[in-house]
Amino acid sequence: MYLLVLVQILQSALSGVHSCPAACSCSYGTGGNAELRSVRCSDPRISSVPVNVPADTVKLRLEKTLISRVPRAAFYNLSDLRFLWLNYNSITSIHPSSFVNLKALRELRLDGNLLTSFPWEGLRDMPRLQTLGLHNNRLSSLPAHASLFLPNITFLDLSSNRLTVVPAELLDLWFPPPGQQGRPVQRRILGLHDNPWLCDCQISLVMSLSLSLGSPVVLMDQLLVCSRSVDQSGVLLGQTELSRCMRPSIMPAATRVISPLGSNVILHCEATGYPTPTLTWIKSSAYAVMQVSPRVGVRWSIIILNGLSYKDAGEYRCQARNMAGVSEAPIKLKVVGVTRLSRLPKRKYIKTPLKLSSKYRKLTQTTSETSSPPMKENQILQNITPPSISKAQTAANLVSKEFLADKRSKMNLTDANK
Repeated sequence: MYLLVLVQILQSALSGVHSCPAACSCSYGTGGNAELRSVRCSDPRISSVPVNVPADTVKLRLEKTLISRVPRAAFYNLSDLRFLWLNYNSITSIHPSSFVNLKALRELRLDGNLLTSFPWEGLRDMPRLQTLGLHNNRLSSLPAHASLFLPNITFLDLSSNRLTVVPAELLDLWFPPPGQQGRPVQRRILGLHDNPWLCDCQISLVMSLSLSLGSPVVLMDQLLVCSRSVDQSGVLLGQTELSRCMRPSIMPAATRVISPLGSNVILHCEATGYPTPTLTWIKSSAYAVMQVSPRVGVRWSIIILNGLSYKDAGEYRCQARNMAGVSEAPIKLKVVGVTRLSRLPKRKYIKTPLKLSSKYRKLTQTTSETSSPPMKENQILQNITPPSISKAQTAANLVSKEFLADKRSKMNLTDANK
């Protein structure tokens, strides 16, 4: 009896896992040696994401429904899901954690909804995602931080939205700087048409670079329209005078500086580009910075460091930015102190004749008068000083002898008076 109940529970659980949700259709397709389950839900009466989708589903299509929001962890049990289509619904909001546990997802399509923003940080939960479709929504801005989550996307459709500006960070992602040309370039397909782009350097560079030979970006439609303002009528991008736009290029005076402790240092960098780039020094502390633009398209900047300390050492980055892009140049500063000697140098002693006291000079004079040949002071010292005694000891002995002789003479005078 117990075994029979257990078998019934297992059968009900398995049937729940493999059963098809109501108002949906399920089918199998052969992919290699494995059978792939596909689930499609297109009933206009569906107003929320189904929670009983089979766990082995590989492709899920929720299309033409009344779904207006995608909640947190809406597809958590679908770890094998590879294709997720949410086209032509009424979706206005997506939770940043809606795509948790979709490690195998390759394609996400949200075309034809009412999205005014997209949670770009949610792409972290889909590391294998390559195709992202956001065609025909109401996106009015493309944030700069989106570039952090799009490195693996090879197909991005942003057409038929309300976008006006392409961030410079996305230009660096789509068109790597010359210094990164040695890395393998990933080709991307972009859909940017049918947006009210402003006539600026970003969109002009996207257009011109995409047309260059060997470009890493292919536009789905090359007829981009831009205008001087959002309210003005658009003109074809190729007819504008934005060909002067140039990404900044930085030329530091030196990439490595070594300076002693306590000294003053000036770091200098120069940048070219159009429009004239602005320069920013990136370092944790604040220093005196001066910028000068001698002519259009050129700007140089210096940073003044007074009284260097060890905390001033490190890497300083000079960053140039304009509407066409961003570039940086590192400058490494090393602060060196006074080096200590392992051994002190040997002192050099200079031999100088000892100065004799006045009493000793009188003694030598008396001796010289009685003796026949006159002798010099150094000769007298040589005669008096024993070979085993140093000159310093000899002078000390002479002073002590003079002191004793003087004391004895005073004692004799005292006795005589008594």
